[in-house]
Amino acid sequence: MIAAILIAAGESRRMGRTKQLLPWKGKVLLQHALDAISGSGVEEVILVLGCEADRILKEVDTRKVKVVINPDYAQGMITSIQRGLKALSRNAAAFFIVLGDQPGIGSQIYNRLIEEFHRAYPSKKILLPTYQGQRGHPALFSIDYLEEGSALKGEGGFRQIILDHPHDVRLIEMGTRDVLEDIDTPEDYENLLKGKSRGGPV
Repeated sequence: MIAAILIAAGESRRMGRTKQLLPWKGKVLLQHALDAISGSGVEEVILVLGCEADRILKEVDTRKVKVVINPDYAQGMITSIQRGLKALSRNAAAFFIVLGDQPGIGSQIYNRLIEEFHRAYPSKKILLPTYQGQRGHPALFSIDYLEEGSALKGEGGFRQIILDHPHDVRLIEMGTRDVLEDIDTPEDYENLLKGKSRGGPV
């Protein structure tokens, strides 16, 4: 089984307002992320919330989602990832780490990475989407990294696992900038609304 840990616990400091709830194409940004995952081959979705959790829960559909609240969200993203890891089902073979502010990531990107994971495992245990050589998101990790990931400390987060296991990494060219682009600032959001810098097909 392939799972996804969707991180949406942050304070959106650079945006100045709760970016998970910004509207785009008739939905809030976080709902776009949830819909893309649920429309893919991912079989378990774990949504990690923290800041403004109650407000967010009123705005998104979580009927098919396992919701986890991280009271320690201000201590960094790794605390949210680790909350998600604790909630993984025992039969998970791999898990995505998904950022809640990349609305351009579609179901086809998840499906492509899942397909490549089944081909590459066990010789490759970490799959990263790329665009023209630049590494992006979502990253897919084998369950082999559950224990190591649960013990991580500091700001580096799961990047440290990638750095420590370079021979386990397989890069998958996606042909779209969407794997690189997130919504951090008001300018990013304005560009999204205007349709600027969106990528091509996978």
